[in-house]
Amino acid sequence: MKLKKIVVKLHLWLGLISGLVVFILGITGSIYAFEEEIKDWIYADKLWVDISREEPQTSSLSSITDIAQTEMGDGFPIQYIRLKSDSRSSYVFYHSISNAEPSDIWYWDEVERYLAVYVNPYTSEVLKKEDLTFEFFNVIVWLHWSLLLKNEVGQPIVGAATLIFVIMLITGLILWWPNNKKALKVRTWFRWKSTAKWRRKNYDLHNIVGFYSMFLVIFVALTGLMWAFSWFDNGVQWIANGGQTIKKEEFEVVSTSISLTSSHPLDIVHHSLKWNHPKAKTFYINLPQDSTGTIGTYADYKDNTKDVYIQFDQYSGELLHTGGKWEDKTNGAKVWAYNYDIHTGAIGGLVGKTIAFFLSLFSASLPVTGFLIWWGRNRKKRKLVRTGGNGGAKKFAEGEEDKKLVGDPLSVLKNQSSRSS
Repeated sequence: MKLKKIVVKLHLWLGLISGLVVFILGITGSIYAFEEEIKDWIYADKLWVDISREEPQTSSLSSITDIAQTEMGDGFPIQYIRLKSDSRSSYVFYHSISNAEPSDIWYWDEVERYLAVYVNPYTSEVLKKEDLTFEFFNVIVWLHWSLLLKNEVGQPIVGAATLIFVIMLITGLILWWPNNKKALKVRTWFRWKSTAKWRRKNYDLHNIVGFYSMFLVIFVALTGLMWAFSWFDNGVQWIANGGQTIKKEEFEVVSTSISLTSSHPLDIVHHSLKWNHPKAKTFYINLPQDSTGTIGTYADYKDNTKDVYIQFDQYSGELLHTGGKWEDKTNGAKVWAYNYDIHTGAIGGLVGKTIAFFLSLFSASLPVTGFLIWWGRNRKKRKLVRTGGNGGAKKFAEGEEDKKLVGDPLSVLKNQSSRSS
């Protein structure tokens, strides 16, 4: 069997194996590209407040947290808080609970409840309390992350499908590669006549769109593999570190005070964050869940070179540790820090997200157009077998290709011209 026939078979069967997962990842990725912008629009009633009608903030974060905890209910302790620097933004308080059993496989088994309370920081009014477990974008991100399966089950499937997809793009390039310059022109641009059938258009969509998008799509897919497989993540970081395996320094930071030394440590933390990081776009505050835990905070600048993690004593509000500084990171850790923004296109702002949106759509289209090519060929084979007798059966048993679709496009055009004349 010739090499090209082997590549054809490999491309076909890998596509049939991974196509559905790749389609799901492409569609969910395109939706999630503008998640933040869409949420700000459709959830404006709970995410934003009208500051033109509000008095300057008088309530402290600790008192607003108490109100949110009352609204959240007993048995659902607030786990973390999101505070945006935008003065129009509401404060959001979160709680997530899981009662997963080892035998469970679904996302909604792993995350039983995911609650949020939105509070107006000026009036302390509760704007909304909701269960986000089945909120649209939350379902989308988990579908993209693990196909709504538990991480241990879904992540290997997503990772394997993504790795297969990368191999398919490479084999697709081998099949696409033209034999001469004239064929190159045909394979790099749409030349549809009014008489062109849908199979011709579908074939061109698969090949031409696949060619123009494949290099960026492969790059985005590789960033996804860094989450799916630890060996791939470690390998990328090893390369970035110049062939060295640099172990992370692990040390535990705990609250050292044995009793409450400040009546409002959370307010001290809030003031410290605003004072020391005035240009941060968002603060995430993780509340301690035991007696020795710290108030862990993350200052998100939307610029990975400035983001930092800060830990405070839960009893006194004293600053204990600042980590995640860019100058302290290894090259591998810097690559990891940018991985999410590269994967989602956020690194390029609105333009980058738009590119990520179309790349995701292109990725989703390839399994569909590829399946239609395969389906069309099978239908034609069956038709010829029915009408052509043993000769037709022998022709396809020997693996001859459908010249009308998979041959040199230049030859296809010549054949069409000779028939029309």
